[in-house]
Order: sequence, then structure tokens, then C-alpha cells
Amino acid sequence: MADEAQLARLGLFDARVPRYTSYPTAPHFNSDVNAGIFRDWVRAIPEGGRISLYMHVPFCRRLCWFCACRTQGTVSDDPVRAYAEVLQAELAILAADLPRGVTLSRLHWGGGTPTMMPPEVMAEVAGAVFKVVPLGPDAEFSVEIDPNEIDDDRLDALAAAGMNRASIGVQDFDPAIQEAIGRDQTFEVTKLAIDKLRARGIASLNADILFGLPFQNKERIATSVQKLLSLGPDRVALYGYAHVPWMARRQVMIPADALPRPEERLALFETARDLFVADGYAEIGIDHFALPTDGLAVAAREGRLRRNFQGYTDDTASVLVGLGASSISRFPQGYAQNAPSTSAYTKAVRSGEYATAKGHVFRGEDLLRARMIEALMCDFRIDLAEMTRDFGGTDAQVRAMFDRAKAEFGEMVEVSAGAFAIPERARPLTRMIARAFDAYDLSKAGHSPAV
Repeated sequence: MADEAQLARLGLFDARVPRYTSYPTAPHFNSDVNAGIFRDWVRAIPEGGRISLYMHVPFCRRLCWFCACRTQGTVSDDPVRAYAEVLQAELAILAADLPRGVTLSRLHWGGGTPTMMPPEVMAEVAGAVFKVVPLGPDAEFSVEIDPNEIDDDRLDALAAAGMNRASIGVQDFDPAIQEAIGRDQTFEVTKLAIDKLRARGIASLNADILFGLPFQNKERIATSVQKLLSLGPDRVALYGYAHVPWMARRQVMIPADALPRPEERLALFETARDLFVADGYAEIGIDHFALPTDGLAVAAREGRLRRNFQGYTDDTASVLVGLGASSISRFPQGYAQNAPSTSAYTKAVRSGEYATAKGHVFRGEDLLRARMIEALMCDFRIDLAEMTRDFGGTDAQVRAMFDRAKAEFGEMVEVSAGAFAIPERARPLTRMIARAFDAYDLSKAGHSPAV
């Protein structure tokens, strides 16, 4: 890896850049995309095609202070039950427009805490989904599971519904760090949830862990990673905590003076990464790790790795439909996002209409630049022939983009006759280098630290 002085000169420790789970990023969405456009895009899906579906459940029994997701707290199940009814109503609207024979490639329930749904509600919602769009061959049905908010009945309901991958949020196992971020989740509770999942035949397991949390140091993150490795997850996301209290007000509860400095964040990442690699995990993109047999690792080896709003994926479906408040859909024509507030979302759906509030229609160089950024984030390499063959770029146009990035990053990037690449030593700069291919206003709020 490049030394800290080189990385510092290029602004790694000061920059705030997008995570590039989409291009353009969500702050650039506008009201030009409405329910009518969303309906047209749904109707344009080919008959017999495959799509993916993301369902957002925004409720949590308790609100973790580190989280910047759109969530709301409730101690009662009543709002969750009412929300599940709205989700089923949204599915009914989708069913009226979805072409015949469409099946699911991926189904993901996220949040919030989707495991807050009572078991009978889980069964109803899953049944409503599969009535509209059934699982296709080799499909994946994953659910984000809070070990503190799961029991045997709900696990039985999920297994019976066909869940075959579970995602566990760990963040950190250190009690002092958990107290500082408002997340009480012991190793024992987490292990028990995983043991119960595996007892029900759910063999595929994802886990999330954070670096850059208050009071974290190399010893503490090493201990948490080693505990996580003892649980044997198939893949791990190692995300950097973004402290953005101006966006996520609950983060004011986190002691900012206990957060590691940017240089310390990089050391935390490297400590965790080295442990995952030493344990046989393959590095996937900038922040994921997977066992060599996992679908994500296979996709990376075969050049099929992609990026979406959940991070890295091996999903090849060209359409992702988002259900629920704030959910984002992606179509070949553009992005569409539902109303972020639960009340506005509910009002729209109960009136019999899609809850689309904003989005983006692809135009100009959007698809070309989106694929260039995705290729860098996934493979650290942009293939010139692919850009000119599949995404409408001209040789001169693409080479000019390469040259501009080369002028900015110098020896940290490599330009050859047929490609632009980020060598291994410069990979901490990947998001910054990807930003050089972004044609939109980079002053938009919501970006996170580059490391």
C-alpha cells in the first residue's frame, strides 16, 4: 500500500466522497420521476424476465445512535402490523402492472428491523410477495436479522417462507463501544441467533462490522473480528462509520471526541482486513470479504461483481424494485425513490397509487459513467473496449476521462492501451479516484469519509 504521506497529499484523510452504491447518487434525485413514470418502467419489464425486490421495514424497538438509516422507534407491534398491510397493498398495485411470467432473482428484507414483524405477519407478507412475483431458480431470499429481536417462532416463519440467507449486524462486540453507540448486543446473543439459523438449514450468513467507532483501537477491533470469525460467516461487510449528526440527529449522542482520527481509521481497517485475509477470506471490492466458495467471491473471480444499494452483489437482474417507505428502485431507464416518511408513503399507497416521490432519468453520459465507476469499485479496472462497445462511449471520449484522472492521481493509477486501473497500493483511494469520473456537483451533502 502507498505510504501515509502519499495518501495524505492526495487528500485521503480529509475528503468526503460518495459510497457510489448508485450513479448519480441519491442527493441528485429530483421530482421529475413520479408515479406515472414508475408505472411505465414497471410495464416495460420484459415478460418472463427476472427482477430483484427490496422491502424496507423502517421500525426498530430501539434506535441505535450510530445508524443513519431511515428508521423510527416503536415499542408496540401495532404500527408494524399496519405498515405490513400497506406493503401488501403496494404489492397489489405492482401486480396490476407487472408483465406476465416475471420471477425473482433476489428478495431482501431490510430496515430498520424486519424481524420486528410478528411471525404470522411475516408469513402474510412473504405470501403476498410470492403471489405477485415468485422466486425463480437459484433465487436468494435474505433478511436482516437483529439477534436481540428474534425468537423461535419468527425464525420458523422465515424458514418456512423460504429464507435462505441471513444478514446479521454486528458493528462491534466490545461492551464499551456498544454503550457509546447505543447498541447492546452481546457475542452470546449473536451466536445463539446464528446457531438457531443454522439449525433451521439457513447455511448462508452475512455479517456487518464497523470501523471508525468511538473508543475503537487496533486491539479492540482485532478482538471483535476474531470473535466474528469464530462464527464462520460466509461474507462480511467492513464498513466505515460515517459521523454525520447534521443528517442523523441521533448521532449527537455519540462522543465525537472519542472518534479515531482519519489515519487511525485506516489502521483499524487494515487490522481487520489482515485478519479476514489470514483466515482465508477473499477481498471483495473496497470493503467486503467472502469465503472462496461464496457467490460473491465467485462473481468477483469471474468478473460478474456488481454494486447496488446494499453494497456488493452477484445479482445480475437489471431491475430492482423497492417496496416500502424511502425504498429506491433501479430500472434500465433510471432510479425511482418512494416517499421517505412513513405517513406520506402510506397515504399514497392507500389512495391506490405508487408512492414514488423522486428519482433520476438516465441521460447523456450517465450509463457510461455509472459503469466506469462501478467497474472501479468492483474490479479496480475500467476496460476501454467494454465502454465503447456496450455503453456508447467513443474511444476519444473515454481516453479523455482516463487522462483527466491520470493527471489528478499520477502514479497512483495506471493507463494502458486498453484500460484504466488502480494498482493495489492505491486501493484506499478508490472512491476518490471514482469521483474523478463523476460529472455531477460534488458539493451535495451526505458523503462519507474517504477512509
